Amino acid sequence: MYKYIKRIFDVVFSFFAILIFLIPMIIVAVIIKCESKGPVIFKQKRIGKNKKEFYIYKFRTMRSDTPSNVPTHLLQSSENYITKSGAFFRKTSIDELPQFFNILKGDMSIIGPRPALWNQYDLIKERDKFNANNCLPGLTGLAQINGRDELEIKKKAEFDGEYVKNISFFTDLKILLLTVKSVFKGEGVREGKIDKNFNKNKC
Repeated sequence: MYKYIKRIFDVVFSFFAILIFLIPMIIVAVIIKCESKGPVIFKQKRIGKNKKEFYIYKFRTMRSDTPSNVPTHLLQSSENYITKSGAFFRKTSIDELPQFFNILKGDMSIIGPRPALWNQYDLIKERDKFNANNCLPGLTGLAQINGRDELEIKKKAEFDGEYVKNISFFTDLKILLLTVKSVFKGEGVREGKIDKNFNKNKC
């Protein structure tokens, strides 16, 4: 029963979020366009429910000549690719706001495992062990409030599996509230090349 309520909540929440953030998003779009060449919205192929591919929307925070489909931490001197405003948008998760349109389309949910890059085969494989590829990916999730970019792939998949196994309204509400806290504190965000044992994406 909750999966139907969850979808209604996703639609209503994302619709009002778009209305509330419409003017800020327009301002962000103008800043991006004035600061560097390239499109305002960055589209990237991700893995959705049942490993179906879709394109996720984000505000572009990097130069248009940045290598595509490469996790930020694998770029040499990634700070040279991130725009000045982009660094702030990424730290505050403002770049994620366009994903409310993904949620309205049904590609994503408010809460769920963050969608893996199409070529993150190691993460996708680990999630298969916990059936974490069988639900809609989310704007935020259990892994995001427990380390985000700092988590190893195996640990991240375990958190995703734990969420899928225990989906409920109160679980979603708790994750949502803790996400707001995490965003304000800027927790778990890593940029640039990191230790090979850490998760291979910022997603």
